[in-house]
Amino acid sequence: MEEESLFDKSLKKITFAFRLTGLNIENDKRNLKQNCVYLFNFLWLNTDIVGALQWVLYGIASGKNFTELTYVAPCLALSILGDIKGVFMILNEKKVHILMDNLRSLELKAKEFENSEREDMIEPEIKFLNIITSVLNVLNCLMIVVFDASPLILIAVKYFTTGQLELMLPFLDVYPFDSFDLRYWPFAYIHQIWSECIVLLEICATDYFFFTCCTHIKIQFKLLQHQFQEIIPSRSVSAVDSIDQAAIRTKFQELIKWHQEIIRSANMLEGVYSKSTLLNFCTSSLVICLTGFNVTTIDDKAFVMTFIIFLFMSLLQVFFLCFFGDILMSSSMDVSNAVYNSRWYLTDVMMGRNVLLVQTRAQDPCKLTAAGFADVNLRAYMKILSTAWSYFALLQTIYC
Repeated sequence: MEEESLFDKSLKKITFAFRLTGLNIENDKRNLKQNCVYLFNFLWLNTDIVGALQWVLYGIASGKNFTELTYVAPCLALSILGDIKGVFMILNEKKVHILMDNLRSLELKAKEFENSEREDMIEPEIKFLNIITSVLNVLNCLMIVVFDASPLILIAVKYFTTGQLELMLPFLDVYPFDSFDLRYWPFAYIHQIWSECIVLLEICATDYFFFTCCTHIKIQFKLLQHQFQEIIPSRSVSAVDSIDQAAIRTKFQELIKWHQEIIRSANMLEGVYSKSTLLNFCTSSLVICLTGFNVTTIDDKAFVMTFIIFLFMSLLQVFFLCFFGDILMSSSMDVSNAVYNSRWYLTDVMMGRNVLLVQTRAQDPCKLTAAGFADVNLRAYMKILSTAWSYFALLQTIYC
């Protein structure tokens, strides 16, 4: 029986989000069940998005102030983000499967080279990936509980203090019926709960796959670095004449092909996520700005706590997106140092030229971008925070 690849083991830990949203990383072609699940969730979520947009339009028409209008903006922006991420994943499904096949073949290729330190190099990366996904799963579950339980708590508090039953919902939406009528309120409440779950699941599914691919591409770069460094054994330093120049050139050519395949995988990942990342960056700046504005302007402490959690989750989501993009970029550039440390000075002139070419190429990092407008790294994260702070300061100046 063929042994399951390490990449497939990592995918198994995130398939739950793909199954619940109807996205596909398990089959070469989408099946009827996946299509039905995705279409159901798509229609379910977008009814709430349309309702939120109607609430904003009615609010503007009825003369609500800017602070009241921004109550719904962060949730609406995040819902649209989750919706678009899912759509882009569907549109790039063929590219996703090609990328997955390429990463599996790279894993098999890495096993062709002897490496006694392979497990020590791989295990920390996989462990870190698993910790990140587990922590985010817990935080997302807490977010769902807090957002969905807070209206029930407020209803109970007001009922016991005033004796009046004032129904509330987690989000501000307009429905074709009176959602605060006790007969329809449970349906509206459940509808909004599952809409929130769909948003978080779509964001988690696409982000977790991004994290997984970045981690495994980084692992390939690390294994490649080790092979470049050890291409000439250390024992050969005292016996230059004993070096088999032809064998070293042959192995060096194989490592170059391996390097090219890893670069190709990184470019595939860029093709899958480039446009959705641009939207993610723009949306994140808006969400962080408006959520921060809500925190500073809302007097109700219960609302403030929910928006603080919302702000924290927004900061965390875009941070990890930039963080994993950054580690992929850094690991690709580290190949240059590995080639330099390969004891190339013990080889002939032609080999030295080849080493220089590889080193020069490795200094041009493999990077993921937001549709070419910005690189996905920690600098981009700081830029997002800077932009959000600028918008926040402007809103504070105008409306406070």
